[in-house]
Amino acid sequence: MPRPKKPASPFRYFHSSPEVIRMVVMLYVRYPLSLRNVEDLLFERGYDLCHETVRLWWNRFGPMFAADIRRQRVSRMRGFRQWRWHLDEMYVKLNGEMVYLWRAVDHEGEVLESYVTEKRDKSAALTFMKKALKRYGKAETIVTDGLKSYPAAMKELGNEDRREMGRWLNNRAENSHLRFRRREQAMQRFRRMKSLQKFASVHASIHNHFNAERHLVDRQTYKNRRSAALAEWQTLMV
Repeated sequence: MPRPKKPASPFRYFHSSPEVIRMVVMLYVRYPLSLRNVEDLLFERGYDLCHETVRLWWNRFGPMFAADIRRQRVSRMRGFRQWRWHLDEMYVKLNGEMVYLWRAVDHEGEVLESYVTEKRDKSAALTFMKKALKRYGKAETIVTDGLKSYPAAMKELGNEDRREMGRWLNNRAENSHLRFRRREQAMQRFRRMKSLQKFASVHASIHNHFNAERHLVDRQTYKNRRSAALAEWQTLMV
């Protein structure tokens, strides 16, 4: 019986090593740095790259790394039913016009799903929630704000009884927006919905991967988790 072919390496047409490419993508997506900031940091470390190379690499490999992280997380958490989801939408300026970035955040502060729409009506809420439920399964509790699109969509999905709403209950989702806002400022805003959707999804997955809950654990535990996250990052797409 012939052996199944091993998938071709996504790095095979690039002269730089996979380690350098992973470092470039991590620096640009994880931290609030511009393309030229990353170029300067790499030059200090002996890597002479153009900022357009940074752009090319994050566009090419960022979604691949994010998909690999998300796939591993879904396989671990899909059977877990004690989830408490927090749903919220935030304004993002796109060429002078406002669009909406819907986000589902779990009780650990990790972003499960990001979805960009021009409106925030029932149709948009329904599409967003279907994407999250299809990928991660059902949640025990879903916390939302007072937007009427949520109960309308949840009624159609048949999970309206799982909804919770309160003045401070959704702080988990509100606080998760801060990291994206800092990143948005460094990028001097977005220009297309497609690029916003791509970056929001990649940023969420990479942040989840390096989320060591530093404020909840002691220094040694945090260092162990950080080392494990970095080691696992080096094995993505291998």
